[in-house]
Amino acid sequence: MPGARNAVETCLAVRPGEHVALIADEASRVVAASIAAALEDRHALYTGLLLEDFGPRPMSVAPPTVLQALETADAGVMCMTPQPGELGARMAIVRVVERRQIRYAHMVGVTPQIMQQGMRADYRLVDRLSDKLRERMLRAETLTVKTEAGTEIAAHFDRGLDWVKTSGLISPRYWSNLPAGEVFTTPATVDGTFVCDATAGDHFNGKYGDLSATPLVLTIKGARLVHAECGRKELEQEFWEYCHTDENSDRVGELAFGTNLGLSEMIGILLQDEKFPGVHLAFGDPYGSQTHADWKSKTHVDVLTRNCDVWIDDDQVIEKGRYQLEHLGLS
Repeated sequence: MPGARNAVETCLAVRPGEHVALIADEASRVVAASIAAALEDRHALYTGLLLEDFGPRPMSVAPPTVLQALETADAGVMCMTPQPGELGARMAIVRVVERRQIRYAHMVGVTPQIMQQGMRADYRLVDRLSDKLRERMLRAETLTVKTEAGTEIAAHFDRGLDWVKTSGLISPRYWSNLPAGEVFTTPATVDGTFVCDATAGDHFNGKYGDLSATPLVLTIKGARLVHAECGRKELEQEFWEYCHTDENSDRVGELAFGTNLGLSEMIGILLQDEKFPGVHLAFGDPYGSQTHADWKSKTHVDVLTRNCDVWIDDDQVIEKGRYQLEHLGLS
């Protein structure tokens, strides 16, 4: 309940009398119930929508009843566990949110454990850190990321593309994943080796889990995936094929800082782990409505690495997964 109240009162800033569309699936029913209770405590109104009521899973399209509920809501929350092939349906839901510019929390992969950890963060502190990083990156030339596991990438940026802050304080302009704590852009170039020894996104997280024992080693040139290698050949082949679904599925669409200072360890669930202090990448769709990138993809898959060392130009701002807050004007 503390995490649910944080979501409703701090992150979404739901006011008494507002109407919220609360979308859930069976796997996330317990979390959705806590959100519903927090909305009731706030004296807000809500419409509860269970995805399994509208057809079989995985869902190939967004249920019309769900889209219609978002058309009239003041805010929206979606608690669900992703299944293969559902990204298009989720993106259709997000398009309604972006067109209407309503406050929206996207909680895909949420669990009770996440509600007890990442959702209990001090999101005002996360917001201050995220602001400082965004300000620094708007004028940065190079970002370098290294890990003892073998990650070594260098990224450069296009000043015409925005850095987006999703720090948990949700506005009509930007919807946000919850738990939150990210600052991201679409990079101009990324070159080097990225070792995914934590989790991968979309359905790969649920299917393959924590990859620390069998890392996925990715070679990137000019922001394109050119080689993938993994001891689990099924994962290697499936990831490679996913990243070649369309002409931009192999392109780095997102480079992001995790900024949730309330997290002390990765738990093997992407929704929370991507907010852990460090830098991660995603191949595929660049969220162009937010970053202003002018290309699209039908796919989007995050890859995470552990214990990052990160330099903005020549200034090391993260050491072994810990922010050097004094380097960012925070203490």
